[in-house]
Amino acid sequence: MTETTHTQPMPPEPPDSAFEPYKPRSPEFRAAMDALRGLRQDLFHDAFAYRPLPAVSTDGPLARRLPGRLREYAAWAPHAVICAGGLLAMLIASGSDVNGAAVNLALGLLALAPVLLTMVRPVGAFWLSMAATPIAFVLGSDWDSDWPWLPGSFACHLFVLTIVAIRTRPRTAAWMWVLTAVYGVMAETGFRSGHYFNSDTMTLLFLSALSLLGVTVRHIRSAARQEVTAQQTVTAHERSRRTLLEERTTIARELHDVVAHHMSVVAIQAEAAPYRVENPPPELEKAFVTIRENAVAALTELRRVLGVVRAEDYEAPDAPQPTLADLDALLDNVREAGLAVDKAVTGAVRELPQGVELSAYRIVQEALSNTLRHAPGAGARVEIGYVIGGLGLRVVNGPPPRPALVKPSPGAGHGITGMQERVSMLNGQMTAAPTSEGGYEVTVFLPATAAGGDA
Repeated sequence: MTETTHTQPMPPEPPDSAFEPYKPRSPEFRAAMDALRGLRQDLFHDAFAYRPLPAVSTDGPLARRLPGRLREYAAWAPHAVICAGGLLAMLIASGSDVNGAAVNLALGLLALAPVLLTMVRPVGAFWLSMAATPIAFVLGSDWDSDWPWLPGSFACHLFVLTIVAIRTRPRTAAWMWVLTAVYGVMAETGFRSGHYFNSDTMTLLFLSALSLLGVTVRHIRSAARQEVTAQQTVTAHERSRRTLLEERTTIARELHDVVAHHMSVVAIQAEAAPYRVENPPPELEKAFVTIRENAVAALTELRRVLGVVRAEDYEAPDAPQPTLADLDALLDNVREAGLAVDKAVTGAVRELPQGVELSAYRIVQEALSNTLRHAPGAGARVEIGYVIGGLGLRVVNGPPPRPALVKPSPGAGHGITGMQERVSMLNGQMTAAPTSEGGYEVTVFLPATAAGGDA
């Protein structure tokens, strides 16, 4: 019998450096690597990507003042400015009397092309300007030429740096300026070939630094303005939501008193009903006890819910909630405040559900308060119509007198929201809009039946 032994292969030995302790990179090394990655991302990755310059908005303060046809052309103003800059660089490049016409034409095209390219491929325009600079120098230089930028190349590169900085971001502009400086230093130190040229590198770097600084400040201000606008939008949205919740909480607190009153009446009547009937059957007594217990339980739960939505500084009112019967007292108060208000009632006056009368009272109160704040000195009129199936309200005020003796005192701007919430709660309808005479009108319909259940 033969015994076979399987020998497992030994794992390969780790290299000598596998278990060396980890050496963290220095902050300087990490900063240098991040900088190189930023350079590659900004100027080498998709350098010739197609990014056409869009038309600008015509809603600015200057564009709005232009007539119709010119206002349409104003949307292409940046393109016209870039074309003008390119033509200026071309004129400077081709204005030499030393070179021939063909050379001047070539120099002009070398100065024009990078500037025009900024409208569609901004980063590519920078590289084209860098490549065109030595070519233009070879074609048009003489013993008295500026080095390493001829006048046309100087203007072209300055325009390209500024336009590309506007179209990209500050970091990209910084990298372009650094590469321009590197090229200028290398050209002056390594490629002079013994000639004595007038160096213009420092002049270009200084002027381009000023230009890029202004563009960077513009970018920072624009970003800050956009951030502030976004924060203001979020704040306004949150304020609107908070106001809506506050209005609903106020309505809930007011309706609590109405509902609690009715539930208390139900509990008391259920408790007293058996004593009004001589020898009531046990089933009737048990039914009234059940009604009372349910009413008391509902009242307890209602108070508990109110405690959840109640503000910390909320104090329960001592007086009952107002109804339309208290409307005359309200009108007397606003008349004492200086508002001339009239009241008109149409239809058969009847008692409506207390929630409807409370909402109607609050709507009239808020509408008159808005008149006092926004149209001081104007007259107002309150119309109440008892119609079949509901209650109609109309509060309208005229325009404030001119000149107004009292300036408007705008409030928080949430009165309309509160009125809309009350109307929506009762499945009613509401319109609020300025009138043709310059005043304001609030019209409301609240569906309701009589307090006793009759329409």
